[in-house]
Amino acid sequence: MKIVIAGAGSVGRYMAEQLHSSGHAVRIIDNDVEAVARARAIDPGIEVINGDGCEVDTLARAGCRDADVVAAVTGDDEDNLVISLLAKQEFGVPRVVGRVNNPKNEWMFTDMWGVDVSVSTPHLLTGLVEEAVSVGSFVRLLSLEHGRARIAEVTLAPSSPAIGKTLTSLNFPRESTVVAVLRDGHVIVPRGDTVVRAGDEVMMLSLAEAEADVRRILIGPESAA
Repeated sequence: MKIVIAGAGSVGRYMAEQLHSSGHAVRIIDNDVEAVARARAIDPGIEVINGDGCEVDTLARAGCRDADVVAAVTGDDEDNLVISLLAKQEFGVPRVVGRVNNPKNEWMFTDMWGVDVSVSTPHLLTGLVEEAVSVGSFVRLLSLEHGRARIAEVTLAPSSPAIGKTLTSLNFPRESTVVAVLRDGHVIVPRGDTVVRAGDEVMMLSLAEAEADVRRILIGPESAA
């Protein structure tokens, strides 16, 4: 794939290195001379362009016309929104990923601004911290499709009504699915006859409208309210 990354900070550089090592053609844009110098030291096979990603000419020089993905990952939400909008409207990039720095701005990172996928690092970190300390709680780890779908985790308490039952018998709503079960540090691929135990970490993918039913099944009616 041809990937353009706007932002040569630590996030952009790491993404570029990983994607390039996986065989993708990667170009980085940044208007900070020092950031550009650091990016150019990563790998000679990664093209780095010194320019403003909020300008159409710069995005054109970076090859957005035939890019498969544009990732706007600067440290400025306003810049990421402008880059996303230009990538989608001016160049018709099939997939645009936008980084959210301030969670209060997440509501703007939608298809109205050309964003196909938004990633809120603060929200993700908060969810991971909650996941580490919460038992018997429904912890959202990641939002997809601008909040219409969520990946969440529940560490089953001994009082969970799901304990000792198979996944099939729990009758999860059609708008949800069990992604994985983590038990004693090991990942269990979920099957219909998998029996869940106290202490299991159950990871779910569900649409927003199914979340209440999932909470009721894994936590119980009182906690789900």
